[in-house]
Amino acid sequence: MTQRTWLITGVTSGFGRHMTEQLLARGDRVAGTVRRMEAMNDLKAKYGDQLWLAHLDVTDTPAIHQAVNQAFAELGKIDVVVNNAGYGLFGAAEELTDEEILHHLNTNLIGSIQVVRAALPYLRAQGGGRIIQLSTYGGQATNPGASLYHASKWGIEGFIESTMKDVAPFNIGVTIVEPGGARTEFRYGSARIGTKIDAYDASPASMTRRFIEGSTHLPIGDPAKMAKIMIDSVDQNPAPERIVLGSDSYNAIHKALTERLAALEAQRDLAFSTDFPVDH
Repeated sequence: MTQRTWLITGVTSGFGRHMTEQLLARGDRVAGTVRRMEAMNDLKAKYGDQLWLAHLDVTDTPAIHQAVNQAFAELGKIDVVVNNAGYGLFGAAEELTDEEILHHLNTNLIGSIQVVRAALPYLRAQGGGRIIQLSTYGGQATNPGASLYHASKWGIEGFIESTMKDVAPFNIGVTIVEPGGARTEFRYGSARIGTKIDAYDASPASMTRRFIEGSTHLPIGDPAKMAKIMIDSVDQNPAPERIVLGSDSYNAIHKALTERLAALEAQRDLAFSTDFPVDH
């Protein structure tokens, strides 16, 4: 088994924690960014220098560059960069404050963009590497009551899909991971909900609010299994462009793409009608 060095944002919980635990157990090195250092005391005590940690708020662009620069300077070659840090913001668009919107986009979208931008010069200089971007089925399909969450995920998927074409000549593989619901802290820990507006009780947005606020439904996805698939994907060459994880994710994306393609094909003649004639 090839031993690698990984840089992972947001390792204190969720997929970041699961990946870190599995990687350390198999002998890889992990450079992890955290909001709370104490949350990693157990792994640091067990693995010592095999686990490198830096405090980072991914809404702070200069701090992102400082942390990435420091990780490469102290650890040398980093084989895989995993953009994992993020959270869900739910509610109808007008139920969210300006501050909530900006913080959410700065975390999920701008933060992920800046991590990639900070890492790319090093990956190019060392002759290649991998980038894994955590997204969700919500990067290709939508639910009511999640407009800003979808905005962040559709945005980062567009950025990453374009970037993977830009960096392919440098032997840098890029993968977008689209999990469905998983039994992590995402729903009951990090997810945030906007202030309720009663008028939306009559809107489908209220269904998402009730689902997030409820405590009876367990997501179907096993985060440990999902983390292992993400880790194992680095052995695939070329890198898979997307990895869909969970039956709920597969079903939602399949439905969305099928409906979108049917709607596009129905407009073929209309689209072609706006071209200049071939001989002009």
